[in-house]
Amino acid sequence: MRIAVAVVTMGNRPAEVDALLESVAKQDLAPARIVLVGNGCRLPRFTDRLSLPGEVTTIDVDENLGCPGGRNVALARLRVFGDVDVVVELDDDGLLVDAGVLRRVRDLYAADPRLGIVGFRIADENGETQQRHVPRVGASDPMRGGYVTGFLGGGHALRMTMLEETGDWPAEFFFAHEETDLAWRAADAGWKILYAPELLLRHPKTSPARHAIYYRVTARNRVWLVRRRLPLALIPVHLGVWTLLTLLRTRSLAGLRAWCGGFAEGLRQPAGERRPMRWRTVWRLTRLGRPPVI
Repeated sequence: MRIAVAVVTMGNRPAEVDALLESVAKQDLAPARIVLVGNGCRLPRFTDRLSLPGEVTTIDVDENLGCPGGRNVALARLRVFGDVDVVVELDDDGLLVDAGVLRRVRDLYAADPRLGIVGFRIADENGETQQRHVPRVGASDPMRGGYVTGFLGGGHALRMTMLEETGDWPAEFFFAHEETDLAWRAADAGWKILYAPELLLRHPKTSPARHAIYYRVTARNRVWLVRRRLPLALIPVHLGVWTLLTLLRTRSLAGLRAWCGGFAEGLRQPAGERRPMRWRTVWRLTRLGRPPVI
């Protein structure tokens, strides 16, 4: 079971990327490959100043392709190499605290050939996991692992053979809801998604609204998501629930206006290939505690 580590960065966090790579180097199971993507930037030669395990590849991309687009660049290069079974994708400002993370990832995949996605637990410098980072509905214990319906983009692992079947990240999303799109495709293809809280990625406490485009792309991508992946009967239900939740939660008038603009954009623009999940997948997701209408 050969594991690669992939990191996408815009070049604005050099110290954080160095710290992340040093934490990868300290793993007691060395990755076979490390791929770093400069999303709209030129990357330095990390091997000149860091002692990194495995084969290290840097890729400079002329424009910022967003989180999913940058990850697809790394996946494409790993396919060219053709010698990796699992890729661990990490946020560039994250940190692997435990030295046994990659070994545990290997063991989980080796034990279950239908395990497609493993989600990490995200915690801040104080060890706190925000509730929005727990892949379950409601106030759920972040230390309770098990099979779930989604995962976090900040720290996770993907089986390469699963991606051959499901396809890669939805690059056109740029930011927001790309994890759900991939998770729903994986679930519909019969792959399992495991939340493993013992796999910890330390990450600074942040709000997604810190991104200037947050409200617009969140709304647009949610509309695209359901147009692509949900049975027709569930589309108005899902969008109705999330419209109500947005009205209740959003305190910023400017944010609400941006959200409405993004919602209209999602309805107006092409959403991409429509491949709705089967009703038996809807039932399976519901049994796991996250019906696809919420």
